[in-house]
Amino acid sequence: MANNLPVDLPAHMACVEIAEPGGPEVLRTARRALPQPAPGEVLIAVYAAGVNRPDVMQRRGLYPPPPDASDLPGLEVAGVVAALGEGVSQRQIGERVCALTNGGGYAAYAVAPAGQCLPVPEGLSDEEAASLPETCFTVWSNVFDRAGLQAGESLLVHGGSSGIGITAIQMARARGARVFATAGSDDKCRACEDLGAERAVNYREQDFLEVLQAATGGQGINVILDMVGGDYINRNLQLAALEGRIVNIAFQQGFTAEVNFVPLLMKRLTLTASTLRPRSAADKAAIASALGSEVWPLYASGAIKPVLAATYPLAEAAEAHRLMESSAHIGKIVLRMGA
Repeated sequence: MANNLPVDLPAHMACVEIAEPGGPEVLRTARRALPQPAPGEVLIAVYAAGVNRPDVMQRRGLYPPPPDASDLPGLEVAGVVAALGEGVSQRQIGERVCALTNGGGYAAYAVAPAGQCLPVPEGLSDEEAASLPETCFTVWSNVFDRAGLQAGESLLVHGGSSGIGITAIQMARARGARVFATAGSDDKCRACEDLGAERAVNYREQDFLEVLQAATGGQGINVILDMVGGDYINRNLQLAALEGRIVNIAFQQGFTAEVNFVPLLMKRLTLTASTLRPRSAADKAAIASALGSEVWPLYASGAIKPVLAATYPLAEAAEAHRLMESSAHIGKIVLRMGA
């Protein structure tokens, strides 16, 4: 779509809001006034929006949005820049973009800081582009920024068939790392290996600690990306290599565990964690800049590919959440605007 394309803006828009904390049924369609871009923000005409675990947590009442963010769910979108807030010069009206939002993505229009927008990689559809921001920002900031994964090192991705997982596997493999993964079925394990994992372990049938110690000749794993927590914490410490780095980005099996810290001491390990949403606009803009130079060319060349599990109309957001909570999917779930 050409730059400077005039966009006629309606007064109101379709959206999906959370009626009250609860199950998927509390997601309901509504109409609201268009959000107005603040200084430094852009208004995006949304063509597709990604569905992520934080959306589910927000719907349950466990992950409230920041005070200055929309109460609508949705942290990533793709579409066209429809209006510019004061001081924005790096984006243009009519430009195809995908963006990490601070909330409000489940709507026909959403605002995002201009620094959190990226051009849609050449050759990608709106649905594919909408699947990128949340996972790419998360993987880059944790695996490469915090954990410093280098070419030739090994990475273990727990939950390898998730949106985060498929992104981490492909990104690390494209940058020269050895990649391993865990997943909950043989089909999911095969999908991880098709995407570049050297070995994927079905955690329901095998002990990943035992299997991956053998696969690495007893050397262990340099970087572990964990969104499980619970009893994985001790096993991650045992599996980590000398000077290994363990990054937790979620704790789906619980935030507490009785931990033996001897491996942390003896192997000089780094145990860290982070969450993306509360980080500053400047932090997120820096991540976007790194993605634009280091990762977006890999999508444009086809070296990394989006993996979509399912696409639903916006009005069927509840069904999208049911699929997310079933964990039956491989890849990303996306909402599209319109029928």
